[in-house]
Amino acid sequence: MADIKVFIVDDSAVVRQVLTSVLDSISGVKVIASAPDPIFAQKKMELDWPDVIVLDIEMPRMDGITFLKKLMQEHPTPVVICSTLTAKGADVTMQAMSSGAVDIITKPTVNLKSFLQDSKTLMANAIKGAARAKMQSVKAAHSSIAQAEKTVTTVQPLKAMYNSTDKVIAIGTSTGGTIALESVLTCLPKTAPGIVVVQHMPEAFTAAFAARLDSICQVTVKEAVSGDRVMPGLVLIAPGGKHMLLRRSGAQYRVEVKDGPLVSRHRPSVDILFRSTSQAAGQNAIGIIMTGMGDDGAKGMRELHKVGALTIAQDEASCVVYGMPKEAVKLGVVDGQMPLSQIPELIVSSPNRKNFLQKSS
Repeated sequence: MADIKVFIVDDSAVVRQVLTSVLDSISGVKVIASAPDPIFAQKKMELDWPDVIVLDIEMPRMDGITFLKKLMQEHPTPVVICSTLTAKGADVTMQAMSSGAVDIITKPTVNLKSFLQDSKTLMANAIKGAARAKMQSVKAAHSSIAQAEKTVTTVQPLKAMYNSTDKVIAIGTSTGGTIALESVLTCLPKTAPGIVVVQHMPEAFTAAFAARLDSICQVTVKEAVSGDRVMPGLVLIAPGGKHMLLRRSGAQYRVEVKDGPLVSRHRPSVDILFRSTSQAAGQNAIGIIMTGMGDDGAKGMRELHKVGALTIAQDEASCVVYGMPKEAVKLGVVDGQMPLSQIPELIVSSPNRKNFLQKSS
């Protein structure tokens, strides 16, 4: 296979130099050019269009978000945002992700070279995942988000709280997941069952991501902290850099957020969330694995399947990257696949496995 052609747009010459060095050292990846701002970038890219663009946000003449929106309208191309590990950087990065970027590469304000070299594996995953992204799925997800925001909700609200906290929805996703989650959560009514989510995302970005979702959804969305109760109308997002587990306390479900080693090459890990959900909720859980690269979540979904929980995968056609769902399907532990647009209705109706299989047959 040909190398993935990468173009870097960043106003820092040091960042461009270090990123080029690190990315060129990754097998199957080749930086074809770089530019200090989008104006220069556009001219260069017309000569040799890249497979993936690594884009800074704050730049002279044209900022990254303006360029990203222009790019998505005129020439949709997978974009990985290169953002600083700051609160301001996180807020702006979430705007970029909602505008069509598929992943994030982080950069600190100090010790840049050593940080980027230490993050080589994460960069490789981001670039290779972005190269596999189906931009038509990104556009389709944006269309459904726009429709949901116009109509407030496309799903009929439940007539009453569904079984108190007995039903738990556990969702795992990665590349393309920020857009997919926004598409799903903006469609849910306030009475939706409690939801716990692992979205692969760097530390310091999940709080901004949750805050953005909370501002546009009927359900409440927050970054999880240990002891948070899982309740109807509440979505808990695992913090970047921490694992999140579901625990049962009497008749209630709560989450535990903790440190730990990488699991399935990730922290937070979908496998950890799904496995703990199988132990805490059993057949009262629904596990949903959505767009993402790699195999995180497949083994955890097997545990959910064993205890009788309903297990659902986003279908290939609507995934930005059909990696994580594909691995779960290959293990034979998925009860059904469905397009992104049908997942909100599944969440609200909250069927058990038996009812779902009878309806699907």
